[in-house]
Amino acid sequence: MTVRTVVTKAGFTEVTGTGYDPRGAFRQGDREVDGVADPALRELALAALLCNNAVLRRTETGWAVDGDPMEGALVSFAIKAGYDAETTRRQFPRTDEIPFDSRYRYMATLHHGHDNGFVAYVKGAPEQVIAMCSSQYTSQGPEQIDLAHWNRMVDVLGANGQRVLALAKKPMPHSAHDLTFREVERDLVLIGLAGLIDPPREEAITAVAECATAGIRVKMITGDHAATATAVARQLGLERPNSVITGDRLDSLDDEAFRLAVKGTTVFARTTPEHKLRLVETLQADGAIVAMTGDGVNDAPALKRADVGIAMGRKGTEAAKEAAEVVLADDNFATIVAAVREGRTVHDNLTKVIGWTLPTNAGEAMTIIVAILIGLTLPLTPVQILWINMVTAVGLGLTLAFEPPEPDIMQRPPRAPDAPILTGLLLWRVIFVSLLFAAGAFGMFFWAEKRALSIEEAHTVVVNAIVVMEIFYLFGMRHRRASAFTWPGVLGTPAVIAGIAFTLSAQLLFTYAPFMQTIFATRAISVADGLLIIATGVAFLLILELEKFIMRRLHPQLEAVGMTA
Repeated sequence: MTVRTVVTKAGFTEVTGTGYDPRGAFRQGDREVDGVADPALRELALAALLCNNAVLRRTETGWAVDGDPMEGALVSFAIKAGYDAETTRRQFPRTDEIPFDSRYRYMATLHHGHDNGFVAYVKGAPEQVIAMCSSQYTSQGPEQIDLAHWNRMVDVLGANGQRVLALAKKPMPHSAHDLTFREVERDLVLIGLAGLIDPPREEAITAVAECATAGIRVKMITGDHAATATAVARQLGLERPNSVITGDRLDSLDDEAFRLAVKGTTVFARTTPEHKLRLVETLQADGAIVAMTGDGVNDAPALKRADVGIAMGRKGTEAAKEAAEVVLADDNFATIVAAVREGRTVHDNLTKVIGWTLPTNAGEAMTIIVAILIGLTLPLTPVQILWINMVTAVGLGLTLAFEPPEPDIMQRPPRAPDAPILTGLLLWRVIFVSLLFAAGAFGMFFWAEKRALSIEEAHTVVVNAIVVMEIFYLFGMRHRRASAFTWPGVLGTPAVIAGIAFTLSAQLLFTYAPFMQTIFATRAISVADGLLIIATGVAFLLILELEKFIMRRLHPQLEAVGMTA
């Protein structure tokens, strides 16, 4: 955050510099001006420094602020105007303070000034502070305040996306040692305005756009001026940025009108903590799942009430962090969207693991059950089933947990919060694939019997056929919507490649190693048998991809709501 523009009675002054770095200059039009020599700028900077609790410090990477970022920007501005922060604060010791509160929207401090006198400095929301002023500061002395002029200046700064603060002062009696609201809220002398910029990060703008495609509505709730809120919302690319409602307007609405306003409005300006809490409750009553961000003590009730309270880890207060479920370590909105993407990926991968594990196990069980029911020789033995589960669960099923996000993961609308993981479509897939596994196992067993292979050879062929089908099924499950016959689908991930390599190595040992043949009653198989087993896996995958294609054509809404929603 940086002070970019200051306004005094003499006009606009541009402040140069970046961030909290206290190096910069003042420009009026095309000429540079001396901030030290300009009485109005010096007085404005003095008010910004004294009515302030922030401290700037130099770090290895630049300048940082201890305290509120906005107050840090004001300290930087005061140093640019020629003040030494520590020396000036010692020269004008503070004797009392009215802390900022969103209810009255200003902060006031009392200082022992020159000639044993006292002066109060006030900073806050411009419409609040200007209303408390009866005069305006000039180098010749106070004069009658021009309210229309200052309100116009506030609108100009706000329209440029700048957060606006008004700064004022009031000479106090020699006997004054404390501040009262009654004294502060009347007869102030308006010194000027400070326009601060807090430009959105590029990644935040991208994240907001990503939210729109993901079906996530982003609403901005701010204490800033409506014009400032509109400009920032436009920079961020929020939906309907010009549709702004202020806190005063919200207070005048009944419950139904409030609900409609909240539903159709994106930007809320000059709000209070009570408004934030009511907004959260109204959105929840309308069926929305609400994630609320905040950093202040006053944000705690809304953070607590939201489905997901997200506190700022850097500038957030302890009260906000305690009330929230999530503490954002980098205070970056893009990190929230990245967490949504990660959450969707985890849910996707969980569904893939379930969709892969259930039919493979059910297919094996179905093969045994059917063989027993119709009195056939078992196509594989119990110990061989244990081998399959042990090898494939580790070597194949576990790899799905490391799948990267699918390309359309943030183009899908949110799933219903009560949507089960085992949906009707997934249940159909489990049954269909289980039947394919059983058919493949029986087909290979009958083929082996027809060729008069020994029972041990037949079992070995069936076990290898099931494992190969599970490998090909892994490729089919990696992309639940898109075809598996793409370069990303065929090449796989490092985890998939490692898993398949492990599984194939284990199967070679299972088939050809003498000690494994003794343990599992297996026999070596011929190259021709091996090629037929691979062909069975290819045919299995082709049938799955055909089923996936047909389902997309019969149910095009699956592309919109997701294969498991």
